[in-house]
Amino acid sequence: MLQVAFIRENKDLVIERLAKRNIEASQLINDVINFDEDRRRLQTELDNTLAESNTLSKEIGNLYKSGNVEKANQLKEKTSQLKETSKDLSETLNTKAEALNELLYKIPNVPHDSVPRGNSELDNEEVFKAGDIPKLHLGALPHWELAKKYDIIDFELGNKITGAGFPVYKGKGAKLQRALIAYFLDKNTAAGYTEYQLPLLVNEASGFGTGQLPDKEGQMYHVTEDNLYLIPTAEVPGTNIFRDVVLNESDLPIGITGYTPCFRREAGSYGAHVRGLNRLHQFDKVEIIRVEHPSKSYDALDGMVNHVKDILKELKLPYRILRLCGGDTSFASALTYDFEVFSTAQDRWLEISSVSNFETFQANRLKLRYKNSEGKNELAHTLNGSALALPRVLAGILENYQTEDGILVPEVLQSYTGFEIIN
Repeated sequence: MLQVAFIRENKDLVIERLAKRNIEASQLINDVINFDEDRRRLQTELDNTLAESNTLSKEIGNLYKSGNVEKANQLKEKTSQLKETSKDLSETLNTKAEALNELLYKIPNVPHDSVPRGNSELDNEEVFKAGDIPKLHLGALPHWELAKKYDIIDFELGNKITGAGFPVYKGKGAKLQRALIAYFLDKNTAAGYTEYQLPLLVNEASGFGTGQLPDKEGQMYHVTEDNLYLIPTAEVPGTNIFRDVVLNESDLPIGITGYTPCFRREAGSYGAHVRGLNRLHQFDKVEIIRVEHPSKSYDALDGMVNHVKDILKELKLPYRILRLCGGDTSFASALTYDFEVFSTAQDRWLEISSVSNFETFQANRLKLRYKNSEGKNELAHTLNGSALALPRVLAGILENYQTEDGILVPEVLQSYTGFEIIN
């Protein structure tokens, strides 16, 4: 969440930048400032009351030692009143602090200056495009038809076992899926990211730490009896490694990567644009996460973008990069770049990665700090990105690499799959 001090010192900027998200935040920001003023006043009053009580306690001790019992008893009665007052002030202060936090939880991150105004994905800005769109043979098929033709993904079987959005990968389809995971992890670790194997369930504090709660509660699968959540992305358990941690400045930067299945309820519309692998409730993803010094986080973001570019260049898939507008940027992000691969058989772009800088937004919730050169604790910046999400990468490969004789395997994956064609 945003820091109160930042809101107080940059009120007009916060209101102006939140307008990029199509949020009229004036009243909410004023409420935060007023609650904070009340909280600070109560804190001062409580501190003064406790200080007076401590001073009197020492004086009472001295009076008893000197034999002035009557005066000591009078002051003791006053300290009892002060303790009662401090108790009331403390309870009121806690109530104010909780109400202030509830307001702060409602405020999304302030978009970066470069984020364009806009309402939806239609207003996102294309900033880069690469790769040649292949010309497919007559009778080329979308990936869900290819999956059935070559018996590599069974959507109906997944529907029988669990429900829609839970496909079963088979034979060469399962091997290609595994090859992609291994390839992505190898690319990430070669770039300096440390590999982690992470839990697939997280507690409520972890959900709040990265901003999924309370904003995306309806999209997460909730194990109610244990109050645990199935992860929507490895970002959640991976970033929460650093919750309540104070790093040394010399520890930065930190980069980790991990493969996990991801689970999202995402009730949505039906039709060709959500068929097959286009939208799933369970899917595989390899994530990269960075903890950075605030002065270097945007250079790190550029580095993450270039890293994903390199992967797509090796896969030889046509892709583009979009800078998300305010209306399409996630709650916790300050700046997000989406990568989309072109699906030739569907004649449309498919999102395969989001790379984001959250600045201090997550770190403030996580209490993720580093000790600067002066020995003071400061909030770090957190970043993450998909490198990559598998379903639509796989869809892009199946569709763009299809031939009349079968589906070719990208050259960079052949050492992982052990075969060159699916036929």
